[in-house]
Amino acid sequence: MSGTILASALWVGVGSPAVAQEGAEEQPAAASEASTDQGNTIMVTARRREESLQETPIAISAFSAETLQERQIHQTQDLERITPSLQFKPAGQLSGNSSASVAFIRGIGQLDPTAAVDPGVGVYIDEVYVGRAVGSTIEFGDIASVEVLRGPQGTLFGRNTIGGAILVRTREPKFGEFSGRGRVRGGDDGLLEGFAAFNLPITDTTAARISGGFRKRDGYVIRAFDGLDLGNEDLVTLNGAFRWEPTSNFELSLRADYTDRDENGAPFTFAGINENAPVAAIVSVAAGCPGAKIPFAPIAPGDPRFGAPSVPLIDDPRCANDFQARGDFVNGGTAPVTSQSEIWGVSGTARYDVDDSLTFKSITAYRSTQSRGIRDADNTPFVMITTDVGGKSKQFSQELQLQYHRGIVSGILGAYYYDEDTFERATVPLAFPPSPPVISSLLAGGPGSRDLQLSDLETRSLAAFGEISIEPTDGLELTGGLRYTEDRKTYQGTVMNLFPATRPDPDPLPTLAIPEGGPLFIYNRPFENTFSHLTGSASVRYEFTNWLNAYASYSTSFKSGGFNTRYNAPPPGFVPVPFDEESVESYEVGAKMDFGDARLNLAAFQANYDDMQLIFRQGVVPLLFNAGKARIRGFEAEASYHTGGLRLDAGMSLLDDDILSITPVPGASATVAPGDDLPLTPAFQGNFGIGYEIPLAQGYTLTPRFDGSYTSHVTFITGSVPEIEENGYFTGNASVELGINDRWSVTAGVINLFDERYLIQGNASLATLGYAERIFARPRSWYVQLAAEF
Repeated sequence: MSGTILASALWVGVGSPAVAQEGAEEQPAAASEASTDQGNTIMVTARRREESLQETPIAISAFSAETLQERQIHQTQDLERITPSLQFKPAGQLSGNSSASVAFIRGIGQLDPTAAVDPGVGVYIDEVYVGRAVGSTIEFGDIASVEVLRGPQGTLFGRNTIGGAILVRTREPKFGEFSGRGRVRGGDDGLLEGFAAFNLPITDTTAARISGGFRKRDGYVIRAFDGLDLGNEDLVTLNGAFRWEPTSNFELSLRADYTDRDENGAPFTFAGINENAPVAAIVSVAAGCPGAKIPFAPIAPGDPRFGAPSVPLIDDPRCANDFQARGDFVNGGTAPVTSQSEIWGVSGTARYDVDDSLTFKSITAYRSTQSRGIRDADNTPFVMITTDVGGKSKQFSQELQLQYHRGIVSGILGAYYYDEDTFERATVPLAFPPSPPVISSLLAGGPGSRDLQLSDLETRSLAAFGEISIEPTDGLELTGGLRYTEDRKTYQGTVMNLFPATRPDPDPLPTLAIPEGGPLFIYNRPFENTFSHLTGSASVRYEFTNWLNAYASYSTSFKSGGFNTRYNAPPPGFVPVPFDEESVESYEVGAKMDFGDARLNLAAFQANYDDMQLIFRQGVVPLLFNAGKARIRGFEAEASYHTGGLRLDAGMSLLDDDILSITPVPGASATVAPGDDLPLTPAFQGNFGIGYEIPLAQGYTLTPRFDGSYTSHVTFITGSVPEIEENGYFTGNASVELGINDRWSVTAGVINLFDERYLIQGNASLATLGYAERIFARPRSWYVQLAAEF
C-alpha cells in the first residue's frame, strides 16, 4: 500500500498510570506497581530508569493493571485492541500451537514462530528477555503494568527489537502488609476461570508474594470427523516473588513463573484449495475423484487420469476442491491435532546504590520452554499436509547495569550475555514428492511420505551498551547511545524423507548425507555463523511549557540471521541455506501534552527496513531469504480524559507501507512483490473506551463501560491471498460493574458484543500444496465475575 498519510488524531487510552509510588519506604517497588502518585504522573521505564511518560522521547503505550482489567485485556494478544500500530496474533503460521505468537509493531515483526527464527518484537517479563515465540503469550494475572515501546529499541534492549518491545512487569511484594485479592469468572462456552494473589510479610525487611490461576473454556470450532472442539482453553499459571531489603541501599528480588497449557489445537478452518496444485490433484486422483488428472508415473499417457494437475469443481467428497468448505466454525480435518506448552522461568535482580548518584544492577535469569503443536493444514479428510512441531528450549541470560544520575547528567552502561539451546522436532506427513513409489502407494490406498527434521540450535549473544542524557539548559535534553552486539548461531540437523509415512523415526538416527551414502539431505555436522552489529540512537527533547514536551529521535536496530531447517529435498551442496541479518533505521518526531485531567500524545515516523527476511518457496518448503527493502511511514495518537467518575480513552494509528524492491532468488518462488502490503500492517487502527463510575448509597458504586476497536484491511502472510485476508472489522466489549466498599465487585460483560465475524490468523501454500487456512475470532460470549480484595 502506498499513498500519503493524513494526520488525524483520536484520543487514546494511556490508561491509568503505569507506575506509582506507594510511599517513601516503598520506592524500590514503585517501578513495578501500577497507580498514580499525587501529581497524577505516569511513570515508565522505557529507558531502563524510572521517569515520566510525558518526558520520555519514545512512543510508549503504558497500561496499569487496573486499566487492563477494566478494558478486558487478559493476555498479550489482547493488547492489539488498545495499542496503536500493534498486531499480536495467536497460533503462528506453521506451528499449530495456540500459544505460539506472532507480534508486529509498525509493520515490523516475524511471521515464522519456529525455533530457527528470532522474533522481531522483543517481549520482556520483569526485564528478562523471552527468546521463543511460544513463551511470549503471557497471561496477565498478578500484573503491575505493561509498556509497549513502538519503534526500534536496539540500544537499551538490544537483540530482536527491530519493531519494538513489550515490557511486562509483575507486582512486587510489599513490606509489613498482609493482603490479597482474587476473582472467579464463569460464562458461556463452559468458561470457568479463577485467580488469587497474596502478599505475605515475613520480617521488616523481607516479603513474599504468591499467585495462581486457571482457565477452562470449550472450543468454538468443531471437527466434523470426531466432534473435537478446537480453540479450547485449558491452562494453569503459578507465580512467586521474594523481596529482601536488608539496608536502604541494597535490594534483592527473586521471581518464578510457571504456565502449562494442554489444549486440543488451534481453531483453523478451511479457506480454499487451488484445484490446479499438484498435491491437491494427487490426493484427488488417489481417492477416485472423477475427472481429476496428474502427470506423474505410474500414470501414463492414454490413461484418462493423465494430464496437467487439475481437480474438477464438482461436489464429490473424493475431490480436493472448494466444496470441502464446511463453514467458518467447522473443521474438516481428520489428522490427530494438539496444542501443548509448558513454560517456566526463574530470575534474580539485585540493586546496590553505591551512593546517591550511582547504582549497580544485576539481572540473572533462566527460562525453559517445552511445546508441541499438530495441525491438519489442509483442513480436509485428505492427507495433503499435516505438521507436527515440538521443541525444548532453555535459555540463560545475565545483564549488568551501572546507572548514573547527578545534576544535568543521566546515563547507563551495561553488558549482556544470552545463551540458548533448542532442540526441535518437525515431522510433516504429505502426499509428496510425486515419485513413482509414492504415487503408486497413494493410488493403492496407502500412505504418502513423511519429512523428518531434527534440529539442534544454539545461540550465544554478547552485547555492550551505553546511553547518556544531558540537560544543558532548562527544558532541553540531549540523549545518545550505542550498542554493540555479536550473535553466534549454530545449527546441526538430521533431515530426511521417510517412505512410507507410517515408518517410525529411525533408531539409531542416520548420520550420513546422500553424497556419503546415507539418506540425509544435509551433512550432519555443526554449521556456524556470526552476526555482529553496531546500533545506536539519538534524541533531542524540549519542554516548551509545563504541559508540552516535543522531541525528535533517530534509532537503529537489527535482527540476526540463521539457517533454514525445513527441506523436502537436498539443498545445493547438501548444506543448509543461510539467511542474513535484517535492519531498521527510524526517524521520529513527537509531542506529548498533559493538561491535568487530559493527555494527548502524538508521534510521526519513517522506518527504512532493509534486507527483509522474507519467505520464498522451494517446492512445498517455505524458506527465509534476505530479499527485500521497504519503507514504512506512520502517524499515531494517544489520549485520555479522566475527571470525576468519567474515564475516556482512545487511540489510533495510520500506517503507509511501500515494498520498494524484491530481489529474485534463483530456484525459489517469491511470495510477495512490490505493491503488495506488508503482513500485519493495517492502514488504520483505532480504539476507544468509555466508563463512568456512579456513586450509590452505603459505599456502592455502579460502573458501566464500553470499549471498541476498529482495524482496517490486514494480510497475514507475505503476498496477496484474498481467501485469508481480513477486509476490516469493528468489535466492541461492554460491561457493568457493581463495586461494594472498595473490597468486593460483581461484573457482568459481553465480549464481541455485536457478534462480529472477523479473521485473526491465516496461512496458505497454494502453488504446490494447494491449501489455504484461517482462524476466525470467537463469536459473542458473556461472563459474570466476582472479585474481592483485602
